[in-house]
Amino acid sequence: MTAVTRLVTHVDLDDGPTDTRQLSVSARLEAVLTDGRRVVLLDDRGWSSTAHGTGVDIRAYTSVEDIERTARTVVGPDEPMDGETEEQMAAAHWGALAGLLGRQGVEVDAHELERLPHDVVLSERLRAWLA
Repeated sequence: MTAVTRLVTHVDLDDGPTDTRQLSVSARLEAVLTDGRRVVLLDDRGWSSTAHGTGVDIRAYTSVEDIERTARTVVGPDEPMDGETEEQMAAAHWGALAGLLGRQGVEVDAHELERLPHDVVLSERLRAWLA
């Protein structure tokens, strides 16, 4: 039986504005399966950051660790809204991802999915921009 071994979020420079004052990136969450396949779970996430001040280079204040932390946040459960708790939002998020995998023939419990290792991979283009 195919199982999910880990989650991977791929982060790349967005086609939008990115320069020394602004960073714009996209994030794609995938599930890595024991048979080597990858299933895209989310491909509509991303964020932008802007440096404030004259002559400020955002790269001086942006680390790989910052990007990894933010990537995990933007593909993770959304903030609670309309009276829902963090626990309810998390349960709905992980349940939806488990359901998506189920439709692909991969049965996984939402709680197991939430506890999997979650790697973040920065594209070469993003790494070069940061350097």
